[in-house]
Amino acid sequence: MRLSLNTATIKKASLAQAARLCADNGITGIGPWRDVVAAAGGAKAARRLLDQHGLTVTSLCRGGFVTSGSAEALEDNRRAIEEAAELGTSELVLVVGGLAEGSKDLPAARTHVARALEQLVPYASRHGVRLAIEPLHPMFCADRAVVSTLGQALDLAAPFAPHEVGVVVDTYHVWWDPELFTQISRAEGRISAYQVCDWVVPLPADMLLGRGHVGDGHIDFAPITDAVLRAGYTGHVEVEIFNQTIWDTAPADTVKTVVTRHLTHLGPL
Repeated sequence: MRLSLNTATIKKASLAQAARLCADNGITGIGPWRDVVAAAGGAKAARRLLDQHGLTVTSLCRGGFVTSGSAEALEDNRRAIEEAAELGTSELVLVVGGLAEGSKDLPAARTHVARALEQLVPYASRHGVRLAIEPLHPMFCADRAVVSTLGQALDLAAPFAPHEVGVVVDTYHVWWDPELFTQISRAEGRISAYQVCDWVVPLPADMLLGRGHVGDGHIDFAPITDAVLRAGYTGHVEVEIFNQTIWDTAPADTVKTVVTRHLTHLGPL
């Protein structure tokens, strides 16, 4: 299967446990988060572990949070670029950040994102890494991502070559957008990752944790998947779920559900 497990889906598992579960269940890709990589001994040790299980590293989560314009944020992103290169993935996911503390100036925040890309792209290119801008649902605009639509992400990517700056299509964040299919078509050659999970209601008190397994909610995956494929995407389908109940479930059971839902709703892509 062209299926990838983002490690956030089984948050309580170590990278070694996640890798073994992928291998045991026919999952060929993995998308680790930086904290999980660090806990495994760093990027070089993590790559050895993942290579032993024959896994493709589909993305590294995450860089970004550059809306403050600080030098510290840029330096952290350079470290993330280096980690992605050491892991052997060409895709570093960027969650760009929300409004700076005390600010209500969205245009200024987005300008900081554009300036950060100008500074980071040459460094990323030297390491063979593409910066993958992930638009987040508008409810996260204030605190996590001032980029809310695929169109906004593509506008930021446009000054750069497709191999330098790409975009992430995450069904949870973009399914609602009336311009979604137009923008997916526009994204041809720039889709860095295709991430899936479902939109379930009611949202929990911590709205970050409102994601569900594919098939449990309101998203129609087939037309979105078809559009992504028509746009030339040939990578893995990466399942990324933030949900406390799922995190409290045994990781082995969660991974089995991920596989079953993938085969049921997306087919053996």
